[in-house]
Amino acid sequence: PPPIDDDLLDPDPSNAASQPPPLLLNRRDELGRCTWLLLHTLAAQVPSAPSVQTRHDIRTLLALLSRIYPCGECALHFGRLLQEFPPDLDSGDSFRRWLCEAHNRVNDRLGKQRFDCRLVESRWRGLGDCAGEAGGGR
Repeated sequence: PPPIDDDLLDPDPSNAASQPPPLLLNRRDELGRCTWLLLHTLAAQVPSAPSVQTRHDIRTLLALLSRIYPCGECALHFGRLLQEFPPDLDSGDSFRRWLCEAHNRVNDRLGKQRFDCRLVESRWRGLGDCAGEAGGGR
């Protein structure tokens, strides 16, 4: 492994080398895109009649994201979104519609373009033959 640059460990904020290198900075936008990809891909796997356990698991996942998400500001905003606009888990379709609208509300807040929710199924799909491997088809 390459040697550790001692300047990177210097806690003195006046030392420019003490600032994290660009590759180590929290990439909030990239993290957000990856999180939405995960959530939309998960939503694509939710069956038309999700079990009680699946609905519970999804609610738990969303609640945990609002508490432990690496971006504290994002976690706070997501928690508020969940309170003001609770997830609809009556069916796979209703959850996918809810998630798309939730994503659009975040996009609105960030000044980003809204996504046409009629295109959800063509944009985010399940993983096909992976569907049953991790309980995604429950």
